[in-house]
Amino acid sequence: MNIVSVESIEFGKDPMPLIGGPCAIESLDHSMKMAESIKNIADKVGFPFVFKSSFDKANRTSIQSYRGPGFEEGLEILSKVKSQIGIPILTDIHEAQQAGPASEVADILQIPAFLCRQTDLLVAAAKTQSVVNVKKGQFLSPWDVKNIVGKLTESGTEKIMLTERGHQFGYNNLVSDMRSIPIMQECGYPVVFDVTHSAQLPGGHGDSTAGMREYIPVIARAAVAAGCDALFMEIHDDVDSAKSDAATQWPLDKLNHLLESLKRIRAAISS
Repeated sequence: MNIVSVESIEFGKDPMPLIGGPCAIESLDHSMKMAESIKNIADKVGFPFVFKSSFDKANRTSIQSYRGPGFEEGLEILSKVKSQIGIPILTDIHEAQQAGPASEVADILQIPAFLCRQTDLLVAAAKTQSVVNVKKGQFLSPWDVKNIVGKLTESGTEKIMLTERGHQFGYNNLVSDMRSIPIMQECGYPVVFDVTHSAQLPGGHGDSTAGMREYIPVIARAAVAAGCDALFMEIHDDVDSAKSDAATQWPLDKLNHLLESLKRIRAAISS
């Protein structure tokens, strides 16, 4: 497997990295607080940490849903988090023209699941030479990600990660097929498991996404046992008041306990 490096963090090797943070940027103060708090917990448990938050959630269920502060303000906030807390940054991009400016701040450019087949977006992200993390679409089989990888490698990058985030299963439901992890790893790049989005019930509240937060530990443990290379989790200090994806963000005060259990599973399969 190709090892993908982000500063001193190596995806595809132990210790397993954690990508985490609030779904959408809510404010500078909140982003700073969350980045520092999650980093302290991850450092304590032994997970290398990349902070994640989005400047724009462009695929909300309702036009009234909170999307974030926008491109310029969002990147400014992420830049301050990166420099003041001293951690790598991941954020989503939605349009090809966002790739260059976003890569000046973010260490990892993430392609949202619904956009995983958008050729121009993939090519633009690859050409920045930042690490590119592509979320496998809910509509896509795990063996079809080879075509995503092909677009990226032919555009000049080997800095690739792939993320499993559940597969559409009927209406308003997702199912996590743990076979996806080894199947996607056959492409030769690290596979991230998106714990919190995999617990969603898309559009389940009619005008917003529902979710089953109580099952997040179950699917997280299953993914680690199946051999994923990293974990992705949206984390919030007040989940009921979160402005985006409130139903499935993981509570900050429960993060330490969950990571401890996942570390034990990782150690067991590694030995």
